[in-house]
Amino acid sequence: MSLRSRLPSVQMKVGAFCVRWEADQPDAAYLEITSSGRTVWKTCAGSPFLSFECGRSDVRESRGFFDIRDSKLQGSASQSVVSIDRTTGGDTVIIKGSFEKVETPDGPRQIEWKFEITALDEVQLKLTTTVEVEDAWEPRTTIANWRSDEARVFGFGAQFTHVDLGGRTVNVLSQEPGIGRGVQPLTWFMNAAFGAGGDDTRSNAPAPHYITTDRMSFCLENYELSRFDMRESGVIRAEVWSSVVTARVFAGASPVDHVEAYTRFAGRMAPLPEWIHRGAVIGMQGGTAAVRAMWKTLDDAGVPIAAFWLQDWVGTRKTSVGSQLWWNWELDGSHYPDWDGLTQAFETSGIRVMSYINPFLVDVDERNEASVRNLYREADEHGYLVRRSDGEVYLVQNTSFSAAMVDLTNPAAVEWLKAIIRDQVLGAGVSGWMADFGEALPLDAVLFDGSNPADFHNEYPEAWARLNREVIEDAGLEGEAAFFTRSGFTRSPRQSTLFWLGDQLTSWSKEDGIRSAVTGLLSSGFSGYSQNHSDIGGYTTTAVPGVPFKIPFLDYRRSPELLRRWIELNAFTAVFRTHEGNQPLRNFQVDGDAPTLNHFAKFARVYAGLAEYRISLGEEASSVGLPVVRHMWMQYPDDPVTAELSWQFMLGSALLIAPVLDSKQSAVTTYIPAGRWVHVWTETTIEIEVGGWYTVAAPEGFPAVFCEVRHSACESILAVFRSLNEESLDMSVPDLWVAEGLNEQ
Repeated sequence: MSLRSRLPSVQMKVGAFCVRWEADQPDAAYLEITSSGRTVWKTCAGSPFLSFECGRSDVRESRGFFDIRDSKLQGSASQSVVSIDRTTGGDTVIIKGSFEKVETPDGPRQIEWKFEITALDEVQLKLTTTVEVEDAWEPRTTIANWRSDEARVFGFGAQFTHVDLGGRTVNVLSQEPGIGRGVQPLTWFMNAAFGAGGDDTRSNAPAPHYITTDRMSFCLENYELSRFDMRESGVIRAEVWSSVVTARVFAGASPVDHVEAYTRFAGRMAPLPEWIHRGAVIGMQGGTAAVRAMWKTLDDAGVPIAAFWLQDWVGTRKTSVGSQLWWNWELDGSHYPDWDGLTQAFETSGIRVMSYINPFLVDVDERNEASVRNLYREADEHGYLVRRSDGEVYLVQNTSFSAAMVDLTNPAAVEWLKAIIRDQVLGAGVSGWMADFGEALPLDAVLFDGSNPADFHNEYPEAWARLNREVIEDAGLEGEAAFFTRSGFTRSPRQSTLFWLGDQLTSWSKEDGIRSAVTGLLSSGFSGYSQNHSDIGGYTTTAVPGVPFKIPFLDYRRSPELLRRWIELNAFTAVFRTHEGNQPLRNFQVDGDAPTLNHFAKFARVYAGLAEYRISLGEEASSVGLPVVRHMWMQYPDDPVTAELSWQFMLGSALLIAPVLDSKQSAVTTYIPAGRWVHVWTETTIEIEVGGWYTVAAPEGFPAVFCEVRHSACESILAVFRSLNEESLDMSVPDLWVAEGLNEQ
C-alpha cells in the first residue's frame, strides 16, 4: 500500500496543538501533531495512515465466549491525500482524500474519505474519520500511527497475561477471558469440551486505549468491535468495524499526565465508602448458622471485618460445576432464616452485609422451594428480555443451565430492574453487592430500541454499571453503598464504584493464576480502572465434581501456600475480599488451619491499618484518575528499567510491593529505584543512588514491602507494621538484601 499526495508541506495551529503535514520528500510524507514541542500523534513516513476494506463477519457466542471469524475483500491499494484546510473558527483541520481500487460487494470502487482533527481542550484532541460507503456494506476502517521500534504498549483495559501488548493483536470485545488462557493441557481441554479455554488477550473489561513509552496515548470512542495490531515494529494499527471512527489522542509529558488526560474522557471513579477500608470482606456461603459460626471464628482470631459478602442470599442449585446461585433476585428465607436478626447483629457490631446480582434471569418454576416472584416470567410478559430474530427469548448457556438477559436498551426494563435492586437488594438491608457478568450479549440478538447488538455489545457493561449506580444515587446512598463489577469498557470508570478482576485459576500461573491478577491490576490502571482487586486465592477450581481423585495436569485446587501468598498480595490492593471459589470443599479456606487463620488475621490488620493512606489514594483517583495500584513506570518514568517490570507494583506513590508469586520461595528478586527506602518489617533503611536489582528475603508472613522514606505518609505507614507487635525478623542488612545485578525472574 502507498500514500499519494502532491500537497506541499503545511503547518496549522489548532487550539494548543500544532498540526503539520510534512511533504518535502513526496515518497516519505507524514502527518504529525505536537503539543508544547512534544509529538502526541504521528503517522509513518510514506505509509497510509488510513485504509479501508469490506468484510463479512461470523461471530459465534458460547457461554460468554465469542469466536470471531472475519473474511475481507481486497482493501484499498493506496491512500490519496487531496486537500488540507482549517475551519473558519480555527478549531478543526479537515483533510480529504480517497482510497483507490477498493474491492466492494458492488465491484472495485474509488471511495472518498475525510479526516478531521479537532482540539477539545489543552490536552485532548479528537480525530474523526468518515468513509463514504454504502450502508449495506460491512466496513473495516483502519487508522495507523507511528511508534518507535522499542516502545512498549500499555493499557487495553484489564489484560491478564501481558502488561506490554507490543508485538500482539488485541480484539477489543468484552467477553469471558477463559479458563486456562494458555495453561496446557487445561486450555486445550476447555476449548475442546466447552469452547471456554480462552486466550492471552481476552478480557471482561477491555478498553480500546493504550499509552506507549514514547509518551503517546490514543483511544477510540467507538463501541464497535476493534482490533489493534502491534505485530509490526514501528506502527500500531487500529481496525474498527465501522465507516465512522472517532478517536482521541492526549498530550502529556509523563504517564501520570496521560492518565489524567484520558480519564477526563473515560471518567473517574469515586472514593470507596469508608466502611470498606475497615477490614476484610468475607465471601462465604452456607446460610445463617454457617455465617454466624464463621463470624465467631474470625472474631476469636482478631480479624477486622468490614463486611460479609453473602452471594448465596438467593439460594443455591446444583450444576455441572458444583453449586451455583438461583438467578432470581429475592431473599431465600429458608436458606437464611432470621435474616433480619443476622443483619441487625452485624450492624450492631459495625459490620456491613453485601450480596449478589447479575443481569440474567432464570425461570424458577423448576425450583422445589416456592419463590415469591418469578422475575423471569415477569420480565418475559412485559417484553423486558433480549430476543432472538424469531421473537423468542434469547437464552444464553451458562454451565448446565441457560438464562435470559435483561434488555438494557428498553427504558422500562431498566426502571423495572432498578426497582428490583432497590426493593429486594437494598431492601434486604445490604450496603453493597457484586454486579456480576455483563459481557455476554449475543451479536445476533434483537434489541428493544432496534440498535445493532454488535454495536451495543461493548456498551452493555457500561449500561449495566450505570443502572446499579443510579440505584445508589436514587436512594441517596452515594459514598455509603458500593457494588463491584467485572465487565467493562471505555467509560466504565465513570459508572462503576469498584472493579474486580473476574475469575482467576487457583494456580501460580502467569496466564490465569496469581500472576495474572498482578498483570490485571497493572494493565487496568492505565485505562482508568483505578480501584480494582482480585478474589483472594483465586476462583476457578477445575476438579471434576463427584470425582474423588485428581486428574493430572487438569485438576487445579487452591493450596494453603497459594492462599497465604494471595492473602499477602491483596492486603496491598484496593479491597481485601475473600472468595471460597466455585468448589469451596475442594479449596483450602482462610479458616482451614490455625496458621492460615492467623496469617489472614495479620494481613487483614495490615489492610485495615493502611486505611487512611488508601483513602487518600481513592481521593486521588477521583480527582485525577490515578490508580490505587500502579505500574512502576507510572511512578518512575525516567528510570529506564521500570517499563520492563511486570511482577511488582506501587501502592500509591509511597509503597513498593514485590509479592511472592511462585511456590516454595522464601525470597524475591526485585528492582528498587533510586531513593531512600525502608523495609517495613525491619525498618532497615537503604539509600539507593541508582536503581538496581536486589534479592530480598520474603518468608511467609513477610512479603517484600518498602516505603519511600521521604513520602509524607511514611511514618504513619511504618506505625501500622509496628503495631502488629510481631516477633521481629532476625535479619541483618546483608541477609535482607544483596545487590547482585540479577535479572527479574
